[in-house]
Amino acid sequence: MGINPYPHPAAVQRYITDHEIERRSRLLPENRVQTVFRYGAIAGSRIHAFASLERGMDEARQLIAEHEHAGRSFPSGLVILAEELTGGKGRFRRYWHAPQGGIWLTMVFVNNLLPEISRLLPLAAGVACCETVRQFGVPARLKWVNDVHVNGRKVAGILMETLYGSRSGEEYILIGAGLNVNNADFPPELDRLAVSMAGLCGHSLDLGLVATDLLAKFCWNTGLLYLQEELQLAEPDNVLPESEQLLLTRWRELSDSSGRRVMFGYDVQQSPQYEAEVLGVDADGGLRLRNLEDGVVVTEYGGEIVYLD
Repeated sequence: MGINPYPHPAAVQRYITDHEIERRSRLLPENRVQTVFRYGAIAGSRIHAFASLERGMDEARQLIAEHEHAGRSFPSGLVILAEELTGGKGRFRRYWHAPQGGIWLTMVFVNNLLPEISRLLPLAAGVACCETVRQFGVPARLKWVNDVHVNGRKVAGILMETLYGSRSGEEYILIGAGLNVNNADFPPELDRLAVSMAGLCGHSLDLGLVATDLLAKFCWNTGLLYLQEELQLAEPDNVLPESEQLLLTRWRELSDSSGRRVMFGYDVQQSPQYEAEVLGVDADGGLRLRNLEDGVVVTEYGGEIVYLD
C-alpha cells in the first residue's frame, strides 16, 4: 500500500488549521502559534511524489543541480516523497530497508539560519518524526541525535547531508526521514532492530494521513527555529532563557538519553570509542558526556551512541 493520495501542500495547510493550531495553542498563545506556522510554512510548500526512487537524496541533488545550472533560486522546503526506495542508505552508508508501506521523505532547506540555530535542524527533524509516531498511539522516544525508537527498536530514522551550490554558493541541507508505518516485514538482519507503527498499533494506518501529519510537524518544528532566531536577534547580547528555547525543551521531553550509560563513537558500530554517562544536551544540540574511565566531561557534536544499560 503506497501513499494514496499523496498529500498536497494545501491539504497540509488545512490539516494545520483544523488540528495543529488547536494542539499547539494549549502550550502557547494563538498569535505566537500562528507566527511559528508562518515561519515554517516553507516545509512541504512543494511536493514531488514518486512511486519508486533509488534514493531520495540523489533526486534532491539532481534537482539542486538543475536549478543551479539554470541560475534559478531553489524553493526551500521542497519535499520528495517516494512509495519505496530501492537503494536507501542511512548513516555511514548503512543499508536502509525502505519498501512500500513506509514513508520515505527528503526535504531540502536552503539554509539562511544563523549557524548556532541551524545546528538544531537535526533535533527539529527528530522531534517532528517522534511527534508524528506518538500522534498515532505509538509511545516512541528520541535517542540522540535523532533516532526514533520504541524499547530500543527503531521506528524512524533521520539522515542529514549538506552541499553547496556550484554557482550560487548557497548551503543546502538535505533531511532524509524514513518512518516504518505499514511495512511490517524486515530482513533477518533488521528484524530485532526495527519495528513498524502498524506492528505496535495492531492495525494498518492511513499513509496519506501519517504523511500529512509529518509535514505539519515539520512546519511547526522548523518554524520554532526561525522564531528562536527572531528572539535571539532581538536581544543579541543576552542569553535566550530556556523558556524561549521551545524546540530544545520539546526534544528533552521526548528523549530518553539523559542519564543513560552509553557507548560513544563517530561510527559506533565499527569504531566504538568510549563508555560514558549522558549528562544532557546543551543549547546548541551537543551531547554532554562523562567518560566513565577518567570522569572527564566532554561535549560531542558528531557521532552517535548506543545504549548499554
